[in-house]
Formats: sequence, C-alpha cells, structure tokens
Amino acid sequence: MSRIHILWVDDEISYLKSHIIFLEQKNYKITSCNSGTEALEVFAKEDIDIVFLDENMPGLSGLETLTELKKSKNNIPVVMITKSEEEYIMEEAIGSKIADYLIKPVNPNQILLSLKKNLDHSRLVSEKTSSSYLQEFRNISMEMMNVKTTEDWKDFYRKLVFWELKLEDSQDDTLQEILEAQKLEANQQFGKFIEKNYGSWFEQPEQPVLSHSLFRTKIAPELLSKQPTLLVVIDNLRFDQWKSIESIVNRYYKTTENNMYYSILPTATQYARNSLFSGLTPKQMESLYPNYWKNDTDDGGKNLYEAEFLDEQLKRLNINHLSHEYIKITNLRAGKKLAENFKSKAKKNDLTVIVYNFVDMLSHSKTEMEVVKELASDDKGYRSLTRSWFKNSPLLDIIKQAQELNIKLIVTTDHGTVNVKNPSKVIGDKDTSLNLRYKTGRSLSYEKKEVFAAKDPKRVELPSISMNSSFIFAKEYTFFAYPNNYNHYVNYYRNSYQHGGISLEEILIPFAVLTPR
Repeated sequence: MSRIHILWVDDEISYLKSHIIFLEQKNYKITSCNSGTEALEVFAKEDIDIVFLDENMPGLSGLETLTELKKSKNNIPVVMITKSEEEYIMEEAIGSKIADYLIKPVNPNQILLSLKKNLDHSRLVSEKTSSSYLQEFRNISMEMMNVKTTEDWKDFYRKLVFWELKLEDSQDDTLQEILEAQKLEANQQFGKFIEKNYGSWFEQPEQPVLSHSLFRTKIAPELLSKQPTLLVVIDNLRFDQWKSIESIVNRYYKTTENNMYYSILPTATQYARNSLFSGLTPKQMESLYPNYWKNDTDDGGKNLYEAEFLDEQLKRLNINHLSHEYIKITNLRAGKKLAENFKSKAKKNDLTVIVYNFVDMLSHSKTEMEVVKELASDDKGYRSLTRSWFKNSPLLDIIKQAQELNIKLIVTTDHGTVNVKNPSKVIGDKDTSLNLRYKTGRSLSYEKKEVFAAKDPKRVELPSISMNSSFIFAKEYTFFAYPNNYNHYVNYYRNSYQHGGISLEEILIPFAVLTPR
C-alpha cells in the first residue's frame, strides 16, 4: 500500500520539525514548502493526497494559495492552519471548500486526527459498520426465530432495512451476501406467518392496520386539526426507498410518525389502492359499488374511481365537510403542471390528495428497458435511482411549496415491490389473471410449496370471479411462468421488480406523518 503524501506549507516550517518527524514515524510521507509559490510548483508535479496550509504567509497568502490549489485539483483536501480567529478569514476559507480548519499552535495529535477524518473517514466508518453488523448478526438470527406478532415483524423488518442502508457503502461483498441470506430467511418465515394468520385478521377486532383501515385509523385523525393536510401516495414505494428519500424531505419537514402498515393481498394497485381510498375490502367494494369495482378479467381500467371511493369514505366517516381534492400524476408533464399551480389549489383545500405513479413506472421500466435494468440491477441501485428521481422531481417542488404554506404532510403508498428471481410453473385457463406474483382463476395448477393458496377467496375478503375460482400468491422471490415459451418468459422477467405476492418488501410499507419546519 502506498504511503499517504502530505504537502505542508508554512513560512516557519523549521519550527514544525517535531511534527514532521512524528508523522513520518506514522508512515506518512511529508513534503514541506516555505511559500505559496513553491507549494504550487510542488503541487503541480507531485502526487499529493492532502495539504496543510498556513494562512498567514508573506508573498502569496494562504487564501490566495488555496484558490490556486483548488483551480488545479479541486478534489484534494486542504486543511487551513492559522493564528487568527477572525470571522472573515474563516468564512473565506470555508467558502473555498477547505476540508478542515486548525488554530495555532497545533499539536501532532490534532494533525493526526485531521488526517484520519479527511483521508480515512470512509474506510473507518465502513470498518466500524461491518464490525457492528457482524456483532449484531447473531442477535438478528435469534430474534427472527422469536418473531410472533404483526408488530414484531414491523420491528424486525425495520432492523433489516437499517442494516441494509448502513452496509450500502461497504466494500465487503461477503457482508452483503450474509445480509441477503438473512433477508431470504426472513421472507421464508414471513410467508409462513402470513399463510397462517392472514385470513383471521378479517374475523377479529384486533388486527393490524391494513389497506382498508389505514384511512380511518391513521389518516382521518390527522384531519381533525385545523391545519391543512397534503396526503401523498407514492405508488409502489417500499419502506427502504422511503428511508432513502426521507432525509431530503426532512430538510423541509420534521417526521413526527414513521411507521409501517400491512398491504392487503394481492399487493397490487387495483386491490390495495382502491382499498385504501374506499376504506373497504375488495369483496366489500364489489358488493357495495359494482359500478366502480373491476375484477381482473373485466375490461377497462381498474383504478378509475379512486376519487369517488374517497368521497364515499369521507361521507361514512362524517368528515365530508372538509374541502378536498384528488389528483393523480402519471407522467412528468402532469407533475410539472401541478407544481406550477399547486399553491393556488392547496390554499382552497383542507385535504389535498396526490397519487404519484413514478416508482411504479420505474419498476415497469426496469423490466422493459435495458438501461434501467442496469441502473437498478439490485435493491441498492433501485434505491439510488429512486433517490435521484426524487431530488429532481416536481413532487419535491410540491412538498417545498406545501412547507411554505404550513401544510401538514402525510407520505404513504399502496404496496411495495420485490426483485423476483425464481420461476414457478403455473397452468390456468384463458381467463386466468396475468400478474406475475398472484393468479386468480379456475382449475389452477401450481407448485403448492411455493404459494399461499386462497381456495375460498371470500375468507380473505376477495371477490370470487367465477364459480370455483381461487387465488394463489407467490412467496419470497418467486414469479409465475407458464410452460409455453417458458425459457424466454423466465429470462425476460427474472431480476425484475414485481408486486402482488407475499414478501416483507411488498406487504410492510411506509406511513409517515410530517410537520413543516
């Protein structure tokens, strides 16, 4: 490993001999200069890792030298050292992007700490994170065996996402593999938990917050205050994706509740989002609102009546006196247009609801576009792409405007999505639904161990499309493939993001309440 090369610039460099010896004993290479002019010459010729620069020098001053150094190689860290604590000097130095600022007299340990902070920071953080995860690994494995309730699963998944984000910048591929193995094992256990308990959730008063109860139990109470509210439903947003963009939102809003709720099955838009806005299960929607509800085999759009469902729910909750507006954004042009007119719209409403479809479009684009497949080849890339989109999106502009208007913000979603890897053969008739993570139809043939089968759809609050029809849901990272043209189908959809089935990523989804800063 090559030694770190330090350029130390000070017109009284002879007085720093002991400091230089100390650093050389620590295996640092030191090149010293008496002036800014000499430093620029060395800097141009030598491969320098970091510069210690005296601010008060005759001739070319420290600040002037700093400006020239940055013109040459902007990425090399420069540590300013000065006798003066005058504010204007600090402001100028900081404005010129110094890496650190030390006041004379400095001792060798201060110099060493600055070196560690500026050159070894990323490595030290990565090593600390890796060490901490290895210590926690056994605890996570033990905890997984003791997860028994819906709240336990939320806490456990939150911990998995925490470590997934912490290990994002780790260069240790082994740790990533260990975490992926833990996620797979967790999803296997979670699938068994859902299969055992899901049906009973609709029969007992004590149940987790599900899609159809979210508005009544979590959103409606927030509307009782006189503060206007912006409800943003980002379609297809996973909990880890929310955590990756939360820090951006937190520049404008403080998070007061950061929770999860359970998406209903199927974890697909026509079921979960209609359920969210109607406050009803799919079986209830089909029964009470046959003009609004569409089954898988029906022609036409499946989410055309979300605004009407919302109106009906507000009436049932006796809060329909609130002025409200429902807006769906499906493309960039519509997002920009809303950002231009948002303030005038929001000022008229107690509740503004925005359904934003970007993440859903991203997951479909990953399947269909090679460039998106490459950028979002795994969960880390998928989060990164989501964060990049959000930072430059009209949605962030809308959120900024909402903060300026002192509007409360609620961010949630209808379901998550999962990277599918393992094909599972399924056979059905021509009326079988097309989704890759769930199927509904008659006489379905499938691998029993790879699915959760709801042979009586009404028991899980789903409509029966026809006599003897059933639902099957893929577990873990499985996707359904027909035997016809099997290899082509599998190669096309493997490593794509899909939804509709059972996984932590699809079912445990974010719900956050935020107040303006």
